[in-house]
Amino acid sequence: MPLLLTHGWAGSFLELLQLIPLLTAAGPVSFDVVIPSLVGFGYSAASPAPGCTSAVVAELWHQLMQRLGYPRYGAQGGDVGAGVSIWLALKYPASVIGLHLNFISGSYQPSLPPGEELTPEVRAFQQTVADWSAREGAYGALHGTKPLTATYGLNDSPVGLCAWIVEKFYSWSDRRPDGRLPFTKDELLANVTLYWITQTIYSSMAIYKENGRQPLVFGKDDYVRVPVAFAKFPKELPTPPRAYVEKGFNVQRWTLMPAGGHFAALEQPELLAADIKAFFATLL
Repeated sequence: MPLLLTHGWAGSFLELLQLIPLLTAAGPVSFDVVIPSLVGFGYSAASPAPGCTSAVVAELWHQLMQRLGYPRYGAQGGDVGAGVSIWLALKYPASVIGLHLNFISGSYQPSLPPGEELTPEVRAFQQTVADWSAREGAYGALHGTKPLTATYGLNDSPVGLCAWIVEKFYSWSDRRPDGRLPFTKDELLANVTLYWITQTIYSSMAIYKENGRQPLVFGKDDYVRVPVAFAKFPKELPTPPRAYVEKGFNVQRWTLMPAGGHFAALEQPELLAADIKAFFATLL
């Protein structure tokens, strides 16, 4: 089965590489794995014009899969990659076999019937998002408003670039009981080095500003009808309640993971790959 994996920020295609041998191994289901770099990340050129949102990247990804000879394919993503994968399922439901996610943006809003009030569970989630944004969201505000100002310093200093990126891996991961990160220094530095040698920190920030103009807010007729699975890792960023997600998604599998955080493919590749395979095996 063809499977399109999409990374997010502050990661890259490198964080997904450990999934390849796990997903291509023989079994009830195995995959032809496609891992592109997001537009403006790593070796993928920046968009020559403004307006390159996650929805636009989804259109490019669909064209890519058709050109590769995959008329139907599965999609999986976290962080920005989750948004791209969701737009793929919304725009091309006839081509997407199934959608597997390990993240849903806090900006997600389903279309609710007129007069329907938010449940206490959803209101509590919204407060959690607000609290998290107050503690952790300064980077996103800068990316979405004034990314170029920071870029001059980040492109001038490898130490500054390293601090800007690695701090996210520290804050958003499921750290060991002794405080150590679940990544090797080589893994962290390979990712930072990719940004450094390609000088793509600015173009990687650009999608935040573009997505601010087209957040994940569903209209009256928007609903992800393809089968959807969600893997909820305990140290992930705030996740909407399942009942709220189901108002916009055809959720058929919801897995509570025992360990892992925002960079699940790098932190817990075996857990993530097993959940992906278990879900798509039901769609054969």
